Amino acid sequence: MAQVEKLSVAAVLSLFSTSGLYSVAYAWLFGMSLWISFFGGVIAYKTLSRTQFGALQHKTFPIYFVISIGLGSTLLGLWVNAHPTVWTHYTDPFVADVAQAYTLAYVILAQGSNYFIIGPMTSKTMFKRMKLEKNEGKAYNESGVSDEMKALNKQFGALHGISSLANLGVIIALGFHGGVVSLCL
Repeated sequence: MAQVEKLSVAAVLSLFSTSGLYSVAYAWLFGMSLWISFFGGVIAYKTLSRTQFGALQHKTFPIYFVISIGLGSTLLGLWVNAHPTVWTHYTDPFVADVAQAYTLAYVILAQGSNYFIIGPMTSKTMFKRMKLEKNEGKAYNESGVSDEMKALNKQFGALHGISSLANLGVIIALGFHGGVVSLCL
């Protein structure tokens, strides 16, 4: 018969470790990235008006990017600390531990670019387009819109596409990293 084990303060405190922190941070980052990209955004797009959806995204994405940067930085710091070969072979991306460090660095750089550069440019373009729609009395996708609207549409599409590709790259990178981490368990 199995022995009944009682919880103690020491047993509970032993649950808090760097590997536990790593697991929670990774799960949070990967789950959040999947939710924002494939579920929450789609639900909001189908539920809200276009202007409400744009306003929601304008408020949600900066928070998502900051949390991603913070969690990605935490993961990278913990990874490098746990895998000292990263420091000795940092120029060789074919060393498995180094490849994982590069993968996490990509997450930080992609979300940093989205937060500091691409996101603000996209929002600025979106709000210009909304204002122009109001002034012209036409939706951005109606026929007969001005050349200025066409230029804003093109700019918004390019910026949104770059942001989406960077974010998709983050999800792929995190999936790759999760697969490698799962081999360590």
